[in-house]
Amino acid sequence: MAFGLAPGQVRRGLRAIKQTLPHFEAFVQRMAHDLYLTEPLAYHNAVLLERHGFNYLRGRAEMVWIDRAFRPGGELHAQLDGSTPFRPRDAWRTLRGRSWAIQDGILGRDFEAINVEMYKRVGHHAGVSTFPNPCGRRAAQPRRLTCADLT
Repeated sequence: MAFGLAPGQVRRGLRAIKQTLPHFEAFVQRMAHDLYLTEPLAYHNAVLLERHGFNYLRGRAEMVWIDRAFRPGGELHAQLDGSTPFRPRDAWRTLRGRSWAIQDGILGRDFEAINVEMYKRVGHHAGVSTFPNPCGRRAAQPRRLTCADLT
């Protein structure tokens, strides 16, 4: 945690999904398919895949429950008591903090037991978000093209 890693990481990720997804989608299209599946093995993986346009085949209701339960007044929020290094009081605010608390057993079961399965339609963004920004900060908006960009 102190090194900024998420559960399952031994070193920082390559942050390559944004660049590789278009290539993978082109491959899927060449195979005459229009969607593909994945099974995130950690909470943070599921939320990151949402941000890249994935939707849920299974597990969305549980992901929504996890979000509500981590918010102030929720069942999991009450367990963020600092009793272990993985359960600091402010862990509910960040994706990494929540994922470490889940890895620490705050759900009472492994994340894999939820059996989350996700899919992505080629060329479409599902617009799903089970972890809306809990801190009230506005997410950066993508830059819009102007006429000057086209000349």
